[in-house]
Amino acid sequence: MEQEFAEKVKELQSIIEESSKIVFFGGAGVSTESGIPDFRSQDGLYQQQWKYPPETIISRSFFDHDPKEFYRFYRAKLIVKDVKPNITHKKLAELEAAGKLTAVVTQNIDGLHQLAGSKTVYELHGSTLRNNCMKCGKFYGIDHIADSENAESKLPLCECGGLVKPDVVLYEEGLDDNVVNGAIQAISEADTLIIGGTSLVVYPAAGLIRYFKGNKIVLINKSETQADSMADLVIHDSLGKVFENIKV
Repeated sequence: MEQEFAEKVKELQSIIEESSKIVFFGGAGVSTESGIPDFRSQDGLYQQQWKYPPETIISRSFFDHDPKEFYRFYRAKLIVKDVKPNITHKKLAELEAAGKLTAVVTQNIDGLHQLAGSKTVYELHGSTLRNNCMKCGKFYGIDHIADSENAESKLPLCECGGLVKPDVVLYEEGLDDNVVNGAIQAISEADTLIIGGTSLVVYPAAGLIRYFKGNKIVLINKSETQADSMADLVIHDSLGKVFENIKV
């Protein structure tokens, strides 16, 4: 088994060395090794008990109907502070700095790719680090949302009195056109697409990989995905274990 893993890593290393326009498309599995729980694994958010199903709570209609309960869940489950980039984030940033990787397309909302040094990052589902008043548009950082637990209203309010909303794409909301178009262009121009840490079940994000027209698709995920059959190289293992063996 270890011999098979070593051979696959060696093949990935060769693919990277032969590529000049790599795009990395990642999901929750990229950040779990930084201590951020994913949504759909056995220990993920969707398996935990709450007053309402998580899919319901993080929908736009629920946000509008019951913002206090939304933020109670959001603060407890989606704000993860003091986390640091892991080896995967760091290696991807190194590949970009080396001129090998042109973009990261991520479904994550934690900002860890940028913290690791990546410059071109398309955040399909937004970021918990950006928050704006729905009334006047004023920007607030993540601490304003986290600290609202201590407010009398239990809501993150702007100094103008408006409600501050995270720049996170909720269920029932559409993706940002500029972000999607940038991701599509990067994927369509790539010579290698590395898909990592995603089950590829969340649409429309997962549908973006169909725009790839390049040479090699590499898929790294602990479990099988619907795209395994279209990949040139499939590694069913953790991203950290794979990328710690990659030389840039």
